[in-house]
Amino acid sequence: MSTQTRITGNKKKLAMILAVVFILFIWQIAAWVLPSFLMPGVPTVAARLWQELQTPAFRTALTDSLARLGGGYGSALLFGIGFGLVGAVLAFFREVLKYAIIILQSIPSIAWVPLFLIMMGFGNMPIIVVVAISAFFPAALSVMNATESVQKVHVSAARVMGASQWDLLKRVYLPAVMPELITGAQLAFGNAWRALISCEMLVGFGKGLGRSLSYAGETADMVGVMTNILAIAILAPLIDQLLLENLKHRVLRYQYV
Repeated sequence: MSTQTRITGNKKKLAMILAVVFILFIWQIAAWVLPSFLMPGVPTVAARLWQELQTPAFRTALTDSLARLGGGYGSALLFGIGFGLVGAVLAFFREVLKYAIIILQSIPSIAWVPLFLIMMGFGNMPIIVVVAISAFFPAALSVMNATESVQKVHVSAARVMGASQWDLLKRVYLPAVMPELITGAQLAFGNAWRALISCEMLVGFGKGLGRSLSYAGETADMVGVMTNILAIAILAPLIDQLLLENLKHRVLRYQYV
C-alpha cells in the first residue's frame, strides 16, 4: 500500500470520527435545551444501550433483524446482478427491465407491505420480500448502466475468438462492471436497511430493531426510542465499513495499491 493511499485512508477515518463527534455534540446540546423526558442525553442512552445488549430480548431482536436483512439483501444482489448481466447481452431485455425499474422504484418500499401481508400473512417473508425489492433496483441499475460503458471493441474481439454468451458475461462484462457493481451493492444496502426498519415498525410482528423502536414510541419511552435509534445508527455503518468496504478493497485492490 502506498503512502498516498495510507494518507487518504487516515483522512477518511478522521472525517468519519469528526462526523460522529459532531452528531453526538448536536444531540447533547438538544438534550441540554429540552426537558429530559423529551430528549435524553448521550450518556444516558449509551448506558441504556449497554444494558439492553446484555438482555436476551434485545439480542434476539438484533439477530432477527439481521437475518431478515441477510435474506432480503442477499436475494436482491443475486437477482439484481444476474438480471443486470443478462441485460448486457440482451439489449431489448435491458431496455424493458430498465423502464420497469424506473416505474417500480418510484413506489416507496413501505407501500408494498400491505400487499405482501395479504398475500403471505404475518411472518418474516413479507418483510424479506420488501427488503429484497428495495435493494434490487440500485443493484440491477448499477450493473446495467455499467455494461453499457463496456468498450465494444472488447466485446467484438471476444466474439471473434469464439466466446459464447456465458464467456462474454464471465470474462468481459463482469470484470468491467465490478467497480460499479460494488458501489451499487452499497447503495442497495442503504435501501435494504431503511426498508427493513420501516417494515418492522409497520408490521409489528415478532422481534426486531424496528419493532423495538415502535414499541418504545408507543409507550412514550424516549430513552428506549433513542436507544434503538442509536443501535440502528451504529449497526448500519459497521456493516457497510466492516463488510462492504473491506469487500470493495479486496475485489478492487488494484485501485488501492
